[in-house]
Amino acid sequence: MIIDANHGSRLLDKGFFSDESLDFATRGVLGRAVHGASELGEVLATIGRIRHNSDWAPQWALTAQTVQREADADRSGGHLVSAASGYLRAATYWACVVDGVSTSTDAEAELLATFRSHRQAWDAFVDCSQGAHLRVEVSYEDRSLPGYLLRPDASGIARSTVIITNGSDGAVSDLWTPGAGALSRGWNAFVYDGPGQQSMLFEQHTHFRPDWEAVLTPVVDTLSARDDVDPERLTGWGVSQAGYWLTRALAFEHRLVAAVVDPGVVDVSASWTRHLSAAMVRMLHDGSRDRFDRDMRLATKVPSLGRTLAWRSRPYDHTDWYDLYRTVMDYRVDAELAARIRTPMLITDPDHEQFWPGQSQQLAQLVPHAETVSFSASEGADHHCQPLGRQLTENRAFNWLEERLDSPAHTR
Repeated sequence: MIIDANHGSRLLDKGFFSDESLDFATRGVLGRAVHGASELGEVLATIGRIRHNSDWAPQWALTAQTVQREADADRSGGHLVSAASGYLRAATYWACVVDGVSTSTDAEAELLATFRSHRQAWDAFVDCSQGAHLRVEVSYEDRSLPGYLLRPDASGIARSTVIITNGSDGAVSDLWTPGAGALSRGWNAFVYDGPGQQSMLFEQHTHFRPDWEAVLTPVVDTLSARDDVDPERLTGWGVSQAGYWLTRALAFEHRLVAAVVDPGVVDVSASWTRHLSAAMVRMLHDGSRDRFDRDMRLATKVPSLGRTLAWRSRPYDHTDWYDLYRTVMDYRVDAELAARIRTPMLITDPDHEQFWPGQSQQLAQLVPHAETVSFSASEGADHHCQPLGRQLTENRAFNWLEERLDSPAHTR
């Protein structure tokens, strides 16, 4: 038998949908099966029913409702392990519905209701953990951030803890991977919603901020005061756009022993401006607000672009298109900021990074004590955040974190 070593790569290159956004989302849901946050058969059955973009939300809602009903029955029957499994998967599937509804400009009520279905499933998963996982709120300015301390068990002993910061649109359930990787190593994982993320966006109507040290420091304060967290063994993990947020915060917050950013992000706005014409980029830089807004109004008459920008712009505080793009341009790491970082950093660098290509290497050159770890298409771990290489990502990242924690240089 002759084995074609490139056959698997060609299958992945072909993808699941011709629409790049749906294809990437599908890879992400499939990848979450590695720790039980999805079921391969459920995912494949659902995407098999999707013929058009408009099918995405209703078909995932059907799957989420079906899975959640069984979880409810399991919980009523006292089968908490089975119920937790179902609720976790339902949370993942409801998050897919949230993503689908988010692209509509006139569905705020539906979006809020869908988000609450997602969060209800996630909270039920936490409640079925028999005390291992806890809700932990973080005091933040004049309000609190909802967080969850995921623990291997309910013993309450002090453990190494990884603080996982989400990206621009990810659900808290997405953070189960890598959170479950921490639990399997005897660590805690802390996940939370920051300003502009999930419940802080949909329910409290807050917006993103570039100075994430104002968010991370209260998180570290809260965890350091807990008996079940070892304050001298705190690490960080930034997912997607948190490759910028965590990096920025580490220039000011120095209590983490080590941190992983997945991937490195130097300039968030690069993923926005590379789709603009050269003339429109010049308008942004020379202050031509009226001309820029005029051209954007014309561009967003294309339905697919209008949907994408409705989804991506929602978490930013802005008044018009010009203001939005100028706001996003504030989310960048310069050499002066990077030089202030003392925390050792590991930066993932996948093949075919589609949002911030080349920025992992740029960040590694800027930040002292930074290293990169590559992920290749040949091992099925390419694309943004390695959606089909989550086990590889966890193993390599946690190996590196464990080595930093156990290093003789780690003296606190």
